[in-house]
Amino acid sequence: MKATPLAIPDVILFEPKVFGDERGFFFESFNQRQFEEAVGRPVQFVQDNHSRSSKGVLRGLHYQIRHPQGKLVRVVSGEVLDIAVDMRRSSPTYGKWVGALLSAENKQQLWVPEGFAHGFVVLSDSADFLYKATDYYAPQHERCLLWSDAEINVDWMLERLVGASPQLSAKDQLGLPFSEVEAFS
Repeated sequence: MKATPLAIPDVILFEPKVFGDERGFFFESFNQRQFEEAVGRPVQFVQDNHSRSSKGVLRGLHYQIRHPQGKLVRVVSGEVLDIAVDMRRSSPTYGKWVGALLSAENKQQLWVPEGFAHGFVVLSDSADFLYKATDYYAPQHERCLLWSDAEINVDWMLERLVGASPQLSAKDQLGLPFSEVEAFS
């Protein structure tokens, strides 16, 4: 498995070796030892999640201020633009974002470590999104950074949503601007 740090080096794109022929394909989707070597520390996942969303659904940007979750995310059907925003005040990349196109076709995965807000937008007709989390969901500690915050200025590739516009949950519509959200020390 190839591991490539992105512009924010703590966020890592994983690309598996895929073995395929006319019958189909096989790839190792997770290897604890290789994953920990790439991220440089032990990581324990405690929860797996699966969401299905239709074209134009935008989920995020979420994080937990206490019980922060690292997430290893991938798409098994469709395509999404996945985004991570550094919410660590002590980081030189605080307030910066990185993104990756994840799809069933490219089979890539993104490691979004603790201390980042995370979200995605569905670019295909629908998408099945899987992720492993390092801590349990704690709704009382969840925070939401406004997806369209001008200070962060994420390029959500909305021009790819021909005939659709971003669909947000009520919670995501109430996200706070970067200047007002709680951040990590």
